Amino acid sequence: MQTRLQQMKEHALDKLKHVAEAQELQELRVKFLGKKGELTEILRGMGALSAEERPKIGQLVNEVREAIEETIASKQNEIEKRILEAKLAKQTIDVTLPGLPVATGTMHPLTRIIEELEDIFIGLGFEVAEGPEVELDHYNFEMLNLPKDHPARDMQDSFYITEEILLRTQTSPVQARTMLKKEGKTPVKIICPGKVYRRDDDDATHSHQFTQMEGLVVGKNISMSDLKGTLLTFARQMFGEDQQIRLRPSFFPFTEPSVEVDLQCVICHGEGCRVCKQTGWIEILGAGMVHPRVLEMAGYNPQEVSGFAFGMGIERIAMLKYGVEDIRHFYTNDVRFLRQFNRS
Repeated sequence: MQTRLQQMKEHALDKLKHVAEAQELQELRVKFLGKKGELTEILRGMGALSAEERPKIGQLVNEVREAIEETIASKQNEIEKRILEAKLAKQTIDVTLPGLPVATGTMHPLTRIIEELEDIFIGLGFEVAEGPEVELDHYNFEMLNLPKDHPARDMQDSFYITEEILLRTQTSPVQARTMLKKEGKTPVKIICPGKVYRRDDDDATHSHQFTQMEGLVVGKNISMSDLKGTLLTFARQMFGEDQQIRLRPSFFPFTEPSVEVDLQCVICHGEGCRVCKQTGWIEILGAGMVHPRVLEMAGYNPQEVSGFAFGMGIERIAMLKYGVEDIRHFYTNDVRFLRQFNRS
């Protein structure tokens, strides 16, 4: 048996020496080491050996197996290396060829406007506050002096999930949450940018989902002149140093008194044109002094502190600043439109 093992080893190593293909190597592996291979066949005859011969033959079998396995592994590496070299030779790259241009994105115009607004108001001492888009009716309406029977709570105007949960219709709930968190402490000076949702028909100037930014200031001796000065500074930094604003009386449940704020027309600069309907002014946002009832519900004494609030549509600001006539351009993801705002 010892002679037979030695002959099989020499035969196997000689065959493996001339192997050139992976398939042929696998066939020889099965032929010599497989379950029905030559080495297994020899092992079946060990039962006829004496107790003294078995350890010697067993050791020789292991040596033969190791020699064949090492040769197979070496041949395997050799074949794989040759295949890889052939593949690389076919896939050579001419590094002198010019590269293909890579299309890069640009910041969305609405994101650009939000960041510009944040820079302006942070420069005025405001902080940026955020809140949930899925909001409780309590914060979205009740804390803002809109009782259960108020028209703004109509199911046709808001996206209700349950009777007490809805998609926020404004970012004002962030103001209510912030005041409650302050526990009556002043000053409060925040802006709240974010998405809001209302049941509206989409057209050139309306969308069921849009972006707002509201601002709130609460402290001692806050007056309407503080509000006007803040908004005038915003208008001039956003639209130019020669800008003017005007305040017109209006009504909002959460402010008293309330005003609509007009911006001098950015097209005709106050001369009168089609955009401003020959008035020289364009409505830009709503504002007012925080209603005493809103302050009370948030834990403040309206006899000791006062405040002002304002809210603007980001799309409205972007349309005026960039001369966009259709709000839907901001949402259709047309690269021809978005590419115009690439400043790189």
